Amino acid sequence: MTHPGTGRRRGGRRRDELEPPSTGAAAQDAEPDAEEVARSIALRQLAAAPRSRAQLEAAMAKRDVPEDVAARVLDRFTEVGLIDDTAYAEMLVRTRHAERGLARRALAQELRRKGIEPEVAAGALEQVDEDDERAAARRLVEKKARATRGLDPQVRRRRLAGMLARKGFPGGVAMRAIDEVLAEDGVDPMAGPGDWEALD
Repeated sequence: MTHPGTGRRRGGRRRDELEPPSTGAAAQDAEPDAEEVARSIALRQLAAAPRSRAQLEAAMAKRDVPEDVAARVLDRFTEVGLIDDTAYAEMLVRTRHAERGLARRALAQELRRKGIEPEVAAGALEQVDEDDERAAARRLVEKKARATRGLDPQVRRRRLAGMLARKGFPGGVAMRAIDEVLAEDGVDPMAGPGDWEALD
């Protein structure tokens, strides 16, 4: 039985009251806010380790954050100092050079992989000059040379040269460091210029 003017049966409810709304504010509340998602991604990433703007942008893209939303959040983080590509690039150059002995060539490649703009990278790389590279190359050769004592001199040279090449050292810097260290070990210079061309 229905009550006049109500469209309801006794003890029942109207069908449209029982079904969840498909549109409107309630439906929108069920969806995560894109800007909040972007902020959460950025904060999680930065809490784990320093990041460049490009790295954070890539992380947001993986979560399908719209580009305009990502840009707005990243701009805000930059304004408040949570993102600073210049400081990040300078920190990366200092630590990678000091801890891993990377030369400028390898450091430049790493900065590119992190999405650092060329002019920012160039400024950060100014922290490492030719004297720094020569000193770093010699330290690396001294350490590696100790582990190769007793091997054939040619084998020692090839291993030392390969190690320095992987760290981005130019052939001239590598040759001098290897010759100096091996000469102190009593090994006469044996490699001609042609042996080092592959390192440049």
